[in-house]
Formats: sequence, structure tokens, C-alpha cells
Amino acid sequence: MIALRQLALQRGTQPLFEDAELTLHHGHKAGIVGANGSGKSSLFKLLLGELAPDRGEVSLSGGQRIAHMAQEVESLSRPILAYVLDGDRELRRTQAALEIASANGEAHREAELHGRLEALDGYSAPARAARLLVGLGFTQADLARPLAAFSGGWRMRVNLAQTLFMPSDLLLLDEPTNHLDLDALLWLEQWLTRYPGTLLLISHDRDFLDAVCDHIVHVDQRRLTLYSGNYTTFERTRADKLAQQQAEAAKQQARREEIERFVARFRAQATKARQAQSRLKMLERMQTIAVAHVDSPFHFTLPSADKSSHPLLVLDEARLGYADDSALLDDVKLTLLPGQRIGLLGPNGAGKSTLIKSLTGDLPLLAGKRVPGEHLKIGYFAQHQLDGLDLAATPFMHVQRLSPRASDQAIRDFLGGFGFRGDDAFGEVARCSGGEKARLALALVAWQKPNLLLLDEPTNHLDLEMREALTEALAAFEGTVIIVSHDRHLLRATVDAFWRVADGKVTPFDGDLDDYRAWLKARLEGARREARAEKAGAVTAEVPPADRKASRRAAAELRDKLRPLKRERDKVERRMSEAQGRLATLEAALGEPALYTEATRKTELTDLLARQGELKAEVDALEQAWLEAEEKLERLEAELVGAN
Repeated sequence: MIALRQLALQRGTQPLFEDAELTLHHGHKAGIVGANGSGKSSLFKLLLGELAPDRGEVSLSGGQRIAHMAQEVESLSRPILAYVLDGDRELRRTQAALEIASANGEAHREAELHGRLEALDGYSAPARAARLLVGLGFTQADLARPLAAFSGGWRMRVNLAQTLFMPSDLLLLDEPTNHLDLDALLWLEQWLTRYPGTLLLISHDRDFLDAVCDHIVHVDQRRLTLYSGNYTTFERTRADKLAQQQAEAAKQQARREEIERFVARFRAQATKARQAQSRLKMLERMQTIAVAHVDSPFHFTLPSADKSSHPLLVLDEARLGYADDSALLDDVKLTLLPGQRIGLLGPNGAGKSTLIKSLTGDLPLLAGKRVPGEHLKIGYFAQHQLDGLDLAATPFMHVQRLSPRASDQAIRDFLGGFGFRGDDAFGEVARCSGGEKARLALALVAWQKPNLLLLDEPTNHLDLEMREALTEALAAFEGTVIIVSHDRHLLRATVDAFWRVADGKVTPFDGDLDDYRAWLKARLEGARREARAEKAGAVTAEVPPADRKASRRAAAELRDKLRPLKRERDKVERRMSEAQGRLATLEAALGEPALYTEATRKTELTDLLARQGELKAEVDALEQAWLEAEEKLERLEAELVGAN
């Protein structure tokens, strides 16, 4: 158990906590949310013992093993597989002692240490570490390469793998998704849902919080408030509280009406494509979400250029890549039209960022044509642009350089929407955090009024409030949008269609994010089957004729075991689909704005929220049961391939 009692903490001149209380029990998976600078990371330092409270008590039940992801990567010469294995210090100590005992011929000590190694699950450790790295996007060939061979973002993935490998009862993760693509994020999501200990997670990805967390800790006004349920439940509960405050009623209504206009406009334009319908549902949900963010410090628009071209941009028979490498994408034919809203999906390294750079014109084509429209005006955001900011200048100066004739008040009003209010607009960029630099880079894109927005992971470093403001601004943007992002909430609310970037091609993807998850799962399972078949072929070639009869008999026994497991898995899958259908119907009912404003419906809202929590728990349990059944089947199928 984790207990914080009457906690007070001040950093410098800023008080972070005052009489804060929090109790978390073993097995809770809690998301920590709150404004940047509210004390989320300081809370982790208190639990790690790196900070001492000014007053009050921090209590952890005895013997808890804590895993926490380091921000710095050391031992750059270590192969990444060895680096991950280093995370289990007890395992490494036992292995070192075993080497010494073996060298000294101490047979009794060797036997003792082999037993200890088995108790630590040490013989499977390399395979377990490799699975973590592959899940986070590394290839088998990468595992022997040293850390120094990888960029900073990939080193952070190795750090994350080492943290997950550490034996732990309490896992502390601070923004673990920042350097992940969507595929690795989905893998991490599944891994964390199966983690048996207590999880505290700082994240600004609402879909990630929804999928992983069963509690939310809100850091606000120097207090810690614990909410049961995931982030969506927290948001609705908070919206309900805010809706009761009369002073905010008019402001909330104005925000609802603004989002309703988005919905009305899009409903008239939406096609029957599944992703378009998903976006329509997402926009309708935003009517409720907007209320929970009514006191956000961020609110801005993304104005579009006055003129446009039809088409805006064409790539014809294009080969995309870098001059010193082979092409990543070939025979790319695409036409961008005004008003299109496209999300790019695909495995890591498939070429999504390469496609965006080629669209901007920053990366020359290896072959083919890039034909820009007469009035094309591109707004491009990528992480490397944060490094291009003038650290000695201020946010005000950055905007003023773009438009020297703009009035001081117009610039200050504009920057205020991005959180640079008062003196903040005149502070040096060198003193800005990563989130503040990302906000400034987005502001500079917005100021230039593009008609084509190309966004490559725009939400990295942004907190939840700023992500929501960006989502609303993109939903209202009238130009063309192409986005690469692992933030599924952003994609659902802003994208009408997806393009899949995979296997050297760019093709339309007929589906939504749920369909993409299914496609990705099928792709991974296909790769596993091929690997098992190759391995089985090699093994079969070595089997003597006398053993083949025994192998066939063993295979028949395994097939008999498979049948009831398949029936059980299919049964769980049907129950899971039914529960998901009931949950979707209930959440549609919860999307009705009147539920949150009419006092007579308070009881109905409470009942619906309670039922939602029950259904989510049922769906989670069924998903876990399905995963366990699927894993059993995979193991038996692998044995069957080996027996044939």
C-alpha cells in the first residue's frame, strides 16, 4: 500500500502540495494527471526517497521493489540486450558469483548458485529481455548492437525495456510513450495491463490512460484527488462537478455550442467510410469533454490561408528515401485536395516521416514528380523544429520576426492562447521546458495560416490540457491535414481517413484505428507463424525416421488439446464482443449533453457512470481471459509445428 498523509512540499519558492492525502492499494494502476509544474514528477521523487516532505508522511508497505525509468542512459558500449539484462541486479550478481565459483572449482557453491539462478528465472532471462526489445520496435539483429549505435529516442526505448525487465512490486513511469510510435505504444499498453504490481503512470495520452489505468490521481490546487475508473470516467466526473457550479454555467454552454458547430458542419460532409463515422462519434463526445476542460489555460484556433489550390499537392510515381540509402517508398501516387484530413499508419521505420518530409519538399525525391499547387502554403511541425528555435529570443520576438508589421497587442493575444501570457511572452526560449518549446513551435505554424498542415508527432511534450486544445483547434481547421501521431484521441477527433505506410507502399486503409489494431495483430501473428515454420523445417530435417512415428503421435495428442482451448477462446471472444456492444450503447447514452446540465437527471447520470465502470471491468476481465487463452493456444500451436 502507498499512503501519503498531511503531505506538504515546497520546491524553491513554489508550494507544490499542502495537506495532500492519497492512499493506493496493491495492484492499482493509477494515472497521475495535472498541469505542467503541478508536482507530478516531484511525487515520484517523494516515493523514491529522492525528496523529503516538508511536513507529513510518505508510507510504502515494507519490502516493495520499485522500478523507475532513468532519464539518462549510461554504458553506451554495452549491447542493448546486455543493458536490459543489467536491470535485474540480483540476476547479474548471481551470474557473476557463478562464474567465480566455476573458475575456482567450487562444485557445492556452483550447485547452490544454479538453484538460485533457476529461482530467479535466470535461464529464460535473455529470451524475456529480447521479447521486451522486439515489442518496443527493435529487430533481432539490433540486439547485439551497442547503445551508442542508436539515437536518443531509441536509447530511451532501451531504458524503458530495462525498467520493464526489473523485478518490481511498484512501477513508476513518467511519460513512457513520448518516444514510441503507435505500434510500440499498443504493445506497451497490453504489457502494462498484464503487469501484476502497482503502477503509477504520468502520461498526457488519454487513450493510453484509458486502456491501462483503473484509477486517476488529479494533482490540482496543491491537493491529490483520487478518482476510480479510467481517464474518461475522471473527465466525466469532473465535468459533472463543474456543471454544478453556477459561475461556470455560461462559459460551459458557450464551449458546448462551439463544439456542436463542429459536429453540425462535419455531419453534412461525412461520407459513410468507417473512419469518417468514427470521427463524427468522436466530435459528438467532445461536447461532454469540453466541459471538463473549461478552465484550461489554452484555447486557440488554427486559421487557414485565404486562398487554396485544387489540387494542393501531387506526388506522381515518386521514389522516396535518402540519397545514400535505397528507397523506403516506391511508386507513390497521391493527390492532396482541399479539406482532406488524413492520418498515417504503419510500422516503425516504414517511412511515415520520410513521406511527410517529401511532401514539404525538404527531402528531394529520388525519382518521380512533386507538383505543388499555385497557392500551396505548408505548415510543418516535427520534433526537430524545437531544436531550431532561437534560444536567445523570446516567444514574442519569434512571432514578430514572421510579421514585423503586426501590432504588439495582436501578438500578445495570439501567444496567450498557447499559454504565453503576460511576462511569459518575453522570457528567453532557453529557459522554456520541452512542452513550452513545443507550444511555441505550434504557435509559429498557426501564425502563418497554412492551407496544408503536416504534423509529425505534434503531441510529444504536450500536457493533457494543451493536447485537448490542439485537438479542438484541428477539428475546426478548414485546411488539409496530414498527421503522424500515437495519440489515438487526436486521430479519432481530427482524421477522416487513413493511409497505411508499409512494405514500401502508401495505400488507403479502409478502416479505423480498431481495424488497424486487428491488421497489426494479424501481421505479427503471420510473422510468428513463418518463423515457427522455418524453425520447424530445420528441426524436421534433423529428426531420424524412427522418431517420426512418435512425433506424429505427439502431434495428434496436441491437436486434441487444442480443440477445447479453441472452443473456450471463441466463447470468451463472443462474450467480449457482447460486453463491448453493451458498453458502446451505454457510452452513447453518456454522450447526451443534457445529462450533465439537468439537475433532475443526476441520479440517472450516477447510475450510468456506475454501470459504465462495471462494464469496463467486465470487458477488461474478458480481454485478459481472451489473451491468456490465445497465449496458451500459441504455445500449443508452436509445439504442434515442432512435432510435425
